[in-house]
Amino acid sequence: MNAHRISIENRSALASSDAADVALDCLTAGIEAAHPRTVVSDTLSLDEAVLAVRSVDGATATYELDTYERVLVLGGGNAAGHFAAALEALLGERIDGGAVVTDDPVETEHVEVLPGDHPVPSKRGVESAARVLDLADCVGSDDLVIGCITGGGSALLPAPAGELSLADLRTTTDALLASGAPIEEINAVRKHLSAIKGGRLARAVAPATVVGLAISDVVGDDPAVIASGPLSPDSTTFRDTLDVLDRRDVDVPDPVREHLRAGAGGDFPETPTADDTSFDRAAVHVVASAHTALDTAREVATEHDYETMVLSARVRGEAREAAKTHAAVAEEIATMGDPIETPAIVLSGARRPSRSATTTDRGPNQEFVLSGAVELGVPAVVAAVDTDGIDGATDAAGAIADADTVDDTAARDALSRNDAYPVLENATALLRTGATGTNVNDLRVLVVEERQ
Repeated sequence: MNAHRISIENRSALASSDAADVALDCLTAGIEAAHPRTVVSDTLSLDEAVLAVRSVDGATATYELDTYERVLVLGGGNAAGHFAAALEALLGERIDGGAVVTDDPVETEHVEVLPGDHPVPSKRGVESAARVLDLADCVGSDDLVIGCITGGGSALLPAPAGELSLADLRTTTDALLASGAPIEEINAVRKHLSAIKGGRLARAVAPATVVGLAISDVVGDDPAVIASGPLSPDSTTFRDTLDVLDRRDVDVPDPVREHLRAGAGGDFPETPTADDTSFDRAAVHVVASAHTALDTAREVATEHDYETMVLSARVRGEAREAAKTHAAVAEEIATMGDPIETPAIVLSGARRPSRSATTTDRGPNQEFVLSGAVELGVPAVVAAVDTDGIDGATDAAGAIADADTVDDTAARDALSRNDAYPVLENATALLRTGATGTNVNDLRVLVVEERQ
C-alpha cells in the first residue's frame, strides 16, 4: 500500500529559499504520515487470517478473523472515508459491510461512505448516523466490528437523543464553540445529547468483539475524547454537563436543558462507564496522533542536516501569543545556539482553542504565521498548517512567511482584527492543499538559518 501524497498549490513560489523549501517538506511529510492509507500500512498487518494492530504507544493486539462470522466497519470523522478505503485495501473480501460518515468522501466497495457536515451537525449527518446505528443493531455476538474513529466525528455523527431535534444540537454546538470551553467539556455535553457518542455505539454492538482504530486530534490522545468516544467508556455525567453550561454561561434551547436535567434526575440512562459489560470485548487503539506527524517531520528535518527539536505536541492558547514564544525560541537558537545549534528546525503541534471573541474562524495557523513573522528578529522561516487542509473557515491550510514577507504595519493591524488571511494572500504566503484525508490538528515548523 503506497503512502498518500499531498500537493501544495503554487509550491514553487512558496519555496522562495532553502529554508522555506525544507519547511514545506516537513509539513507535507507530516501530513502524509498521518493519512489513513499510510497509517494502516504502518500500524496494521494481515498474516493469513490474523490481523495485528500496533498502537502509537507500541502495544500490539491481534485478531483471528476466521473466528468471526462477519467483519463490519462502522464509524465517523473527517478521515473515516479514507480509513475505510485503506482497510478495504488491506482486508479485501474479508470485510462484509459497514458504514462510516464523513465530509471527505471516497469510493469504496464494501463499506458505505455516507455524507455529514463539520463542525456543525446537519440533517444529512443525522440520517447517516441513523444508518450506522441501524447496522449496529444488526450486529451479532459472533461478529467483529472495526471502528474507524477520527477527528470531526462529534459533528459528523449527530444522533439526537430522545426527543431532541437537529436544531437543538446545532444551536447547542454553536453556543458551546463560542463559549471558549475546552474540547473535553464540549464533548461531555455532546455525549449526553447523543444516541451514539460516549460509548453508546459500543453498547449498541455489544456483545460483538470491537477493535476501535482511532486517529487522534486531541491533546493527550484520550479515546473517550476523540469524536466524543463512541466506542469508549465515559466518566462524565448528566450533572457534569449542567455544570459546564452554568460555568461557561452557555445559553442552550429549553429542550436541551430539560433533557439534561431529566437525565441528572435518573429519567435517562447514563453513558456507559468502564465497568459496563459493553466494553468486555471492546478495545480502542490510537494508531495515529500529532506525534505521528511531528516524528515524521523531524526525520525529514534531520535528513536535510538540520538540528531538530520538538517543542511540544500540546501547545495551547491563542495562536498569535504562541507564535511569540516560538519566535523567542528562534532568537535564542540563532544568537546563543541554545538549546540546539543552527541551522535548526523547531517543531510543535497544537490543539486550537474553540471559537471565542479573540479566536475567529479566519485561520489560527495563518494568525500564528503572521504573528511569528512580525516577532522574528533573526533570519528564520515560520510555517503552520491545520493537517486536515482547512484552517478555520478559509480555503487555506495555513501559511509560510519570514520577517520580510509582509509589511509590519499591515500585519499588526490584521492581527488586531484576527484577520490574517488578506495580508498573507496579498503576500502570496498562503498554503493550500485541499482536503488532506486526515486530521491530527495543527503542525508548525520554525526553520532557523545558520548563524553567520
